[in-house]
Amino acid sequence: MKKIQKCLFPVAGMGTRFLPFTKAVPKEMLPILTKPLIQFATEEAFASGCSFFTMIISKNKMAIKEHFSPNADLEKVFQTSKKDPVLDELNLVIDKCEFEYLFQEEKQGLGHAISLGNDSIGKECFAVILPDDLCTNEGESVLQQMINIHSQFEDCCIVAVEEVQEDKISKYGVIDGTPKEDSERIFFVSNLIEKPTIDEAPTRMAVIGRYILTPEIFQVLNHIEPDHRGEIQITDALKVLAKQGKVIAYRFEGKRYDCGSFEGYLEANKKLFTGNC
Repeated sequence: MKKIQKCLFPVAGMGTRFLPFTKAVPKEMLPILTKPLIQFATEEAFASGCSFFTMIISKNKMAIKEHFSPNADLEKVFQTSKKDPVLDELNLVIDKCEFEYLFQEEKQGLGHAISLGNDSIGKECFAVILPDDLCTNEGESVLQQMINIHSQFEDCCIVAVEEVQEDKISKYGVIDGTPKEDSERIFFVSNLIEKPTIDEAPTRMAVIGRYILTPEIFQVLNHIEPDHRGEIQITDALKVLAKQGKVIAYRFEGKRYDCGSFEGYLEANKKLFTGNC
């Protein structure tokens, strides 16, 4: 089984829905209780076996790099207190993983952000996590579940999906496909549609912020034309591979919180505070 050792985090977005807070602070640094979203994302990747992290950031998001850098002054303070466990999880990721930071100078879409990792990723299959989507469960992480599925379909990209309400379907990329005969959670994807209307949507199975991608995705992205907003969409690249039978959708086990929205962000804080997540 091929190991997934590299994970890419596209975190260059402006976070306009959380202005004015995000004018100076990256939206990925929004805290769920006391831990920022980006830390949840890296901990999920690390727990799933990844140890090389590529962050696609912008010039205004250096706080993310600072968060994953040692802080000698803080460590010195904690040497004389009993608060060391507060930073244990973060320090474990910092010590055990390698971080790389690449800049996306202009907003050109998720597909473009992923394409910037070509040289770093090379010819390996890799994971992508969007920190806005916070996923929790009692068992294996969503990414680990997907890595398990990828071991059965090593030449395919894996996308995490969940069933969403009809009135929210236009916010997502939506799959069309057929379920695997012996599984209620695995689908062979034949097409993907980006932000369809209710009438256009072939299913209610929407792609969320977890991907396992094959290195072939970079070649496909190089030939994808920008959409009407001038952005290169990962959905369009996956659509090309889906028509070749190279995309699998996985309906994951667990709970996802859309922390890119006020409702999802507040719900995540409430649920993790009460321990009912």
